[in-house]
Amino acid sequence: MTITQTSPAADEQSDSTAIRPFRVDVPQAALDDLHGRIRATRWPDREIVDDASQGVQLAVLQDLAAHWSDHYDWRGVEARLNQLPQFVTEIDGVDIHFIHVRSAREDALPMIVTHGWPGSVIEQMKIVGPLTDPQSDGADAADAFHLVIPSLPGHGFSGKPTETGWDPIRIAKAWIELMRRLGYDRYVAQGGDWGNAVTEQMALLTPPGLVGIHTNMPATVPDSIQAALAGGGSAPENLSPEERGAWDQLAFFYAHGLAYAQEMGNRPQTLAAIADSPVGLAAWMLDHDSRSYDLIARVFGGASEGLSKDDVLDNVTLYWLTNTAVSSARLYWESKLPFFAPKGVTIPVAVSVFPDEIYAAPRSWAMSAYPNLVHFNRLDRGGHFAAWEQPQLFSQELRAAFRSLR
Repeated sequence: MTITQTSPAADEQSDSTAIRPFRVDVPQAALDDLHGRIRATRWPDREIVDDASQGVQLAVLQDLAAHWSDHYDWRGVEARLNQLPQFVTEIDGVDIHFIHVRSAREDALPMIVTHGWPGSVIEQMKIVGPLTDPQSDGADAADAFHLVIPSLPGHGFSGKPTETGWDPIRIAKAWIELMRRLGYDRYVAQGGDWGNAVTEQMALLTPPGLVGIHTNMPATVPDSIQAALAGGGSAPENLSPEERGAWDQLAFFYAHGLAYAQEMGNRPQTLAAIADSPVGLAAWMLDHDSRSYDLIARVFGGASEGLSKDDVLDNVTLYWLTNTAVSSARLYWESKLPFFAPKGVTIPVAVSVFPDEIYAAPRSWAMSAYPNLVHFNRLDRGGHFAAWEQPQLFSQELRAAFRSLR
């Protein structure tokens, strides 16, 4: 990758706060090396069950590798990235990469959108057009946004921290500084997964310009529910049907879906193998949550879903080419925040609930966690990577979520 920047004036050349243009330019040698490693994969034995209970299935990985090696073209997503205005600026000693697309409407509402793991700015590329130019999506031009889409530190094209301390709170402070540096004195923020953790911490810091947040993975689980789940207890008897559904999803995740987070939270540096094997990296990234994996398995089996084979490989290839498998994992080690517990956010909050998320937050829990809840909606389809998988629904949600805050 290279960074191309304009030549600053002499009195600006030492200014570490400068915003420098960025362009993706992957050397062909890196792509040749990737293809060679895929073809040289040493495969494990096939799983000895007929489902995914032992992890990512061999047939899915081999289908993925065949497409990656023989049909996938990184240059396509590279070109799409380079069609978007990209920049880098140093904040708190780390280079922060971000996409910054301003709407043609000067009165558009600025919004910073944060990805999670194993995501990247590639997740949000499909929503850039519909949100900056709503009319292109059949929506009201007055609902336009100016978009800022950063790469988390240690992820994608952002720099890799060389000291400890880069948890969601520190990232939130960096995002507040980024919005200040871009000249936005009134804005909103959006996030899911780690993006939600960062966005909620921005809200708790109450910067003067932040007027509201939106989340598609809210932190709403009551303390009593959290304690029962952590202790392996049974569901409380007084749960509503919606709450019981959330309990069942969370109980499954606690029992079967936490392994990746526990390993990255405890020993991220041990994951050296996923920095050495692209197919190993893909397997690690696919095994995030069961519903996302099921969708991806169907895609590589030939089904037509919200994501395509190339969509999935765009994201995995970005992690591979930037060598961020381990540096991104360290965020789990850094964070000491309880992921699903309410944090006491008091500014306006909008919540969109997608049914195939790790858990579908009940309205009752959301109202308790966010006393200033300005929007709540349950969608009929979509999962953890909602912006990527269901960009039209996601864009509609954001326009509705922030309409009252314009």
